[in-house]
Amino acid sequence: MSRQAHPSNPLALAVLALLFERPMHPYEMGVILKQRHKEESIKLRYGSLYTVIELLLRRGFVAPRETARDGRRPERTVYEITASGRDELRAWMTDLIAEPAKEYPQFEAALCLLPVLPPDEALGLLRRRLTAIGQNMAALTQHVGAMSELNFPPLFLVETEYRHALMKAEQHFVGELVGRIESGWGPLDLWRGIHEDREATIAKLYRQYGGAPME
Repeated sequence: MSRQAHPSNPLALAVLALLFERPMHPYEMGVILKQRHKEESIKLRYGSLYTVIELLLRRGFVAPRETARDGRRPERTVYEITASGRDELRAWMTDLIAEPAKEYPQFEAALCLLPVLPPDEALGLLRRRLTAIGQNMAALTQHVGAMSELNFPPLFLVETEYRHALMKAEQHFVGELVGRIESGWGPLDLWRGIHEDREATIAKLYRQYGGAPME
């Protein structure tokens, strides 16, 4: 029998990782993820948190340990990871770290459809993005600096280093793209033609390339 596919929501992976540390209830999980800034890498909504816990329960990866009440607060169920949950956590992490997977970033989707915008408009938007990337990188650098002053173990900030590396690579790419467009890349006359006489320009592209010219 083939192995059951991993859950699709990375939040389920975060829940397993938290319960790998110790048993806890869902509200505590959410608080800890926010305290550790993990919501910057894993999308966190409290409603989704309860949904993924139900999924993990159905798959036997977690189990309720106890239900308790703190004063007048509603009862809270404390969950713990099961043996199969530990196996799943290790297998899922192994797959994610060792095997590159095709992802679909929204910016890449926009780039593959760039010709639908006039070149001058696209250029202005790319410059705006370049400014925003610089601001985000500065904020991230400040955050890393603050953690370093606390002698925070770098092991627990490795995703931040990765995010910074991605920002730096994107900053370089967008900066170069802006420069190429300013130098006539596209070529610009073809790109402008799509917006000045769309039917004629696209018909010419189809005749020349015999397919889908904007792919």
